[in-house]
Amino acid sequence: MIVGLTGGIGSGKTTIAKMFHELGVSIYIADIEAKKLMHTSEVIQKELIEAFGEETYKNGELNRSYLSNIVFKQPEELKKINSIVHPRVRQHFKDWYAERSNEKYIIKEVAILFENDSYKQCDKIITVIAPIEERFRRILLRDNTTREAVQNRMNNQWSDEQKIARSDYIIHNEDLTKSKAQVAKIHQEILVFC
Repeated sequence: MIVGLTGGIGSGKTTIAKMFHELGVSIYIADIEAKKLMHTSEVIQKELIEAFGEETYKNGELNRSYLSNIVFKQPEELKKINSIVHPRVRQHFKDWYAERSNEKYIIKEVAILFENDSYKQCDKIITVIAPIEERFRRILLRDNTTREAVQNRMNNQWSDEQKIARSDYIIHNEDLTKSKAQVAKIHQEILVFC
C-alpha cells in the first residue's frame, strides 16, 4: 500500500515522515531523491544544461540558487524542469517500492503530490498543515532565503484547502506532541486497511 504524504512548504512534512519512520514505516522523500538524481544522473544534468544553460552546474554541483531564481518566478520554466526531473523520480520510486513489496505500507512524501499527479499512485493521502505565519517562520529559519522567495514557492503549490479536499487524513502540525499522537492514530487506522 502506498500512502502519499504532502503539505505546503514549511508545513513539517519531513518531521511527520520521520515520526512514521520511527513506527517502522519505510519513507520515500521525493525532494531528497530528486536532488540526488540531479547530482548523479548524467542524463538529467545534460538535459538541465540544455534547457537552462551552463550556469545550471558550477564545478559539477547543481547551482540551486540560479535555478530557483528562474523557476519560481516563471511557472513555464518550472514546468520545464519538472518535465526533466519528475519522470526519473517516478521510475526511481517504482524501483525503490518494488524492493519493499513485503511491507504493509510505505509513505511517499511529495511536496507537490497533487500538482504533479503523483496522488494517482497512492491508496491513501495524508496532508500536513500548519498556520501560514508558522510556515514562514520555519522556512526563514531553515533556509537562507527571503519572505518573497518563500511566497513565490507557495504560489506554485496548491492551497491547504485544495489538498484537504482530496485527502484521507489531515495532520495539524503545530505542537509536536499532538502531531505524534495524530501520526500514531493514523498509523493504526492504515494498518487496518493493509
